[in-house]
Amino acid sequence: MRILVVEDERLLAEAIAEWLRDDAHAVDVALDGDAALERLAVNDYDVVVLDRDLPKVHGDDVCRAMVGSDATARILMLTAAAEIGDRVAGLSLGADDYLPKPFAFVELAARVQALGRRARPALPPVLRRAGILLDTARRQVFRDDRYVPLSKKEFGVLAELLRADGAVVSAEQLLEKVWDENADPFTSAVRLTVLKLRRKLGDPPVIETLAGEGYRIS
Repeated sequence: MRILVVEDERLLAEAIAEWLRDDAHAVDVALDGDAALERLAVNDYDVVVLDRDLPKVHGDDVCRAMVGSDATARILMLTAAAEIGDRVAGLSLGADDYLPKPFAFVELAARVQALGRRARPALPPVLRRAGILLDTARRQVFRDDRYVPLSKKEFGVLAELLRADGAVVSAEQLLEKVWDENADPFTSAVRLTVLKLRRKLGDPPVIETLAGEGYRIS
């Protein structure tokens, strides 16, 4: 998934981002509400982890802006206030879930995963195609019953190709879903990742390249 973390405490924001990246998500970080709105205007996110008490533009106003726009991202609101009234107020603004600070990273990750399933059609527990089996829960891949160790990016690319169910996935789409905003749009990262993925999956090749269009597993 593509996730935006909006948190003004830099160390906490980066810790959340790294935890979610370990789950093979593409994560961007904004340290204030103004920066969050800028990123929301140009990127399509599945989930936004939104601190309520933000500088420049308050988290409540960011939430209102998202609800009032065409954004489809689900919102997990964070706050240091643990009173029930604060939680109700946050949800009434349009947030999809609410998590008081301090929290356990494992719980945050689980809530993000649950919201992601509502943001777009959820990946089935197991994806199968062309002799490939990808277990989304265990993050394991097999080709003709042979275990295939993959990096996070390789796993993410393969999951997106299998999700497409035979349709072509462009390099831009893979960059959007598997990498984050720090990725150079002119990078060769997608091409190199696909090359490594082909090598690891072995023969016969299952990932087809369509010049000028993208990649598919037919």
